[in-house]
Amino acid sequence: MSQAFRHHIEEIITLTDAQFDHVLSFFKIKKLKKHQYIVQAGDLVTLDYFVLSGLVKSSFINEQGKVHILQFAMENWWVSDYKALNSQTPSAFYIDCIEDTELLTITIQNKNKLCAESHKMEHFFRIKATGGYVALQHRILSLLSNDAETRYKRLFAQYPSLFQRIPKAMIASYLGVSRETLSRLSPV
Repeated sequence: MSQAFRHHIEEIITLTDAQFDHVLSFFKIKKLKKHQYIVQAGDLVTLDYFVLSGLVKSSFINEQGKVHILQFAMENWWVSDYKALNSQTPSAFYIDCIEDTELLTITIQNKNKLCAESHKMEHFFRIKATGGYVALQHRILSLLSNDAETRYKRLFAQYPSLFQRIPKAMIASYLGVSRETLSRLSPV
């Protein structure tokens, strides 16, 4: 568990064993079963989550009851409702487990304390946040400028393992198409 997390951090910064142990002391492990919610709409969000194992999705349900999947998060990905986490307001999203999942969690208070204590960890979290923002920009541009088939092929090319782990209805929701449209797309 801690080796995978350490490797994740050390893709950006280096830490001594003592520094890593100190960083790890700010986190707690949380284990959830398939279909369990991590966050539900309306919840106050106090934690940021790092996926050690498993797969989760972040989704929004509109007024008509349609589910829009915003993000999948698999091993070595971070997930939370960052607006709710940083503003301490109720979540607009549901985050739930697609598979049995093991997470590392950190409170916003501990994350801020860790960043205040360690320039390296502040740098790490800034780089991760920037990367997440860039990925979100790419996703929005893809939704605005690419047809469904192009979005499908790009998702498959970038994350082929997701197609073995996620039902087609969820892939359709993530791509912003109906299940029927997804079934008409050319197989990759």
